[in-house]
Amino acid sequence: MIGLLIACLAFNAIAFTTNKRLTKNQIIHIWMFSMAFQLIVDLFMEQKYHGYWYFSKDVEWKSIPAFTLLIPPVNIIFINWYPFDASFYKRILYVSLWVIAITFYESITTLPEPWGYFNHGWWKLWYSAAINPFLLMIVVLYYNWIRKIEKNNI
Repeated sequence: MIGLLIACLAFNAIAFTTNKRLTKNQIIHIWMFSMAFQLIVDLFMEQKYHGYWYFSKDVEWKSIPAFTLLIPPVNIIFINWYPFDASFYKRILYVSLWVIAITFYESITTLPEPWGYFNHGWWKLWYSAAINPFLLMIVVLYYNWIRKIEKNNI
């Protein structure tokens, strides 16, 4: 639990002190999208398939910060620093570096409690490394869609 709380505090502090691009509306959109998408995916991966889970396989109150305060600020940081105007190769490099960092962080979260809070069932770390680029690109596509909607409403 200590590791989760430290991560939530650190990621939120970074997200809100380094934001130079995102409006409050965009932050709220990314936050809510991240929570909804994570809850849907994790519901199946945890409860139905037992691939991974937070703390224990049961539904627990102490898992709520992982669903509400952990991933949204990471997505905000990712989008805030995303090189939209850079070349395709620089964007691929950016996403690749994020995948490495996220995979490394996931490996740390599997440490024993109180530092770790994430457990793998049949899920392997390399599955995350393979899927995370697609998840990050979904966030980019969602952000671009929100920007397009905002632009058309002005």
